[in-house]
Amino acid sequence: MIAALKALHIAAILVWSAGLIALPLLLIGYGGARRQSRFSEFRLLTHYGYVAFVTPAAVIAVVAGTGLIFAAGVFDLWFIAKLALVSLMALVHAWIGHLIEQSGVQRQGAMANGERSRGYAMPNPIMALVIAIPAMAAVLWLVLAKPDLAWVAGLLPQFMLQTQDQSL
Repeated sequence: MIAALKALHIAAILVWSAGLIALPLLLIGYGGARRQSRFSEFRLLTHYGYVAFVTPAAVIAVVAGTGLIFAAGVFDLWFIAKLALVSLMALVHAWIGHLIEQSGVQRQGAMANGERSRGYAMPNPIMALVIAIPAMAAVLWLVLAKPDLAWVAGLLPQFMLQTQDQSL
């Protein structure tokens, strides 16, 4: 059971990570498309890539990873750091989706007003790569090295390291 969950989790992480790299590159390559045919191709690639491949892979990765947490009983400090980095990857994922959505909305608005559209003047998608690639590398390092992060506990206030003996 654990081996199957790990295999599913790793495969989903690979697809999700590839999408977090490919989609910003597509946004850079097609973002300023002036011809309708190029813009239609751009929208098809980015929209379906995001909706049909990258997002389901992210959901599967998170669900399989959550199953692994409980199946393998991993509750170490390196794992908490990994979850923080995966959360950062999820934020980048959401931002890329916003950029994809806005690229279509801005173009449609300009076309409806009869303007000659130059495309959506979005923030530079390279920022997604600058954030996502180091986060992915750090996740990989944390999972493979499983470093002892006990020194981090020494930096935290004491109340964060003990139970508060409170019930819901």
